[in-house]
Amino acid sequence: MKGISNREILIWLSSLGIGNRNIDNLMMQFTQLTDIWKASTDQLYDLKGIKPKIIEKIIHYRSEDYIKKIFHAIEDQNISITTVLDEDYPKKLHYIYDNPKVLYRRGELNEKDELSIAVVGSRKATNYGKWATEKFVRELVKLNITIVSGLALGIDAIAHKVALEENGRTIGVLGNGLDVIYPKRNEKLYGDIPKNGAVITEYFMGVPPLAYNFPQRNRMISGLSLGVIVIEAKEKSGSLITAHHALEQGKEVFALPGNINSIFSRGTNKLIKDGAKLVMDIDDIIEEIYELQEKIKLNKDNALDLSGLSPLEIQIVELIKEGPIHSDSIAISTGLDISTVNSVLTILELKGMIKEMTGRIFTLS
Repeated sequence: MKGISNREILIWLSSLGIGNRNIDNLMMQFTQLTDIWKASTDQLYDLKGIKPKIIEKIIHYRSEDYIKKIFHAIEDQNISITTVLDEDYPKKLHYIYDNPKVLYRRGELNEKDELSIAVVGSRKATNYGKWATEKFVRELVKLNITIVSGLALGIDAIAHKVALEENGRTIGVLGNGLDVIYPKRNEKLYGDIPKNGAVITEYFMGVPPLAYNFPQRNRMISGLSLGVIVIEAKEKSGSLITAHHALEQGKEVFALPGNINSIFSRGTNKLIKDGAKLVMDIDDIIEEIYELQEKIKLNKDNALDLSGLSPLEIQIVELIKEGPIHSDSIAISTGLDISTVNSVLTILELKGMIKEMTGRIFTLS
């Protein structure tokens, strides 16, 4: 086939069900992936670490008719593709183990999604779990944070739905092909998410929701995110697999504490016991993730209206903008006596510009 590109070869290999590690192996043994298309049968069978059945598949489907067929099918299904060779490939996925070489999607991924948090949990959510999911998702969306989840029933579906209701972005990661709607009850979400986010998968069209696919899917949920909140989970749960992937990727893991008598909280309580951050409010998440702290600081700085403040008040606000600061440090930095500083701080608190934390430390409201 004339003019075939490395990118098209990646998509072709993906359509054959050839996994990421085998593709990595091929990429190491060929200077260009397009050389696979031109290699002789003997050259292909001489490849190291590639099983004969995979070589047979490559040889059997190495035809112009087949590759035209798959690209026509992709176009007919209105599916967009991002490969590891493309500039719009999510940056965070470059750094995870066994990173997907091809992503099939409906909807768009954009720079805003670099600030994202995964929210996962039980398919059989309790009222407590539903309430907590809604609470955290609404608060995260207000900070323009993208919500990532797995488009399963229960906590996942609630997380996606609330994000959309709040006009926030959300990404649903599938364990099957984009043309396979699973579970069927989430068909509406499949259609709604691409309007303000994306539904993505590494699986080619027609791939069913096999049990093996979901642990694989979970590494992408954590990989796309700065941290993972586990709302509810049994002791053996896919949500715990997502949490373990997050830990392996160096991401933060947060867990909602629950009733020790509830089977749906045994997994989250164990996560906390093993070192996950217990989460009770949005501040528990923000204080662990630097990128979120910077985002909030930028939002506050941009929204800060200093009109109507005295020069002295402005001077102190500018100091507090740099980060939480003790009243004594303000006095030292400004050269003012502490009684004057305390008086100005009180006025600024009454104006709603600042708030006091513990131990006479002040921050912007």
